Amino acid sequence: MQMLYNSENYAVVHFEVDVAAPTGFPMLPDMPEGIALTRGGYEIVDKHARREIFIEGALAEHFKEGVQALISASPSDEDVDDYLAGYTVLAQQPVVLH
Repeated sequence: MQMLYNSENYAVVHFEVDVAAPTGFPMLPDMPEGIALTRGGYEIVDKHARREIFIEGALAEHFKEGVQALISASPSDEDVDDYLAGYTVLAQQPVVLH
């Protein structure tokens, strides 16, 4: 887990989990034993709306590419927040503290 961005409005955390490859799995006959797979995604929290979203897979790759393009343009905090707002529109999970 790595905090990537934290502003007054949003927080972004990257999760990356190493998963052991299954052994003797019939759909993966050419996969060497002991290979490490990676699985993860991004959690984006809208602090004002108190909502969060976890994205993974193709959507996470699209998010990552967009962030990289944004960073290459030396964005302001407002630019980054505007980009994140496009993803938090999808957020349905309330943020709950316990």
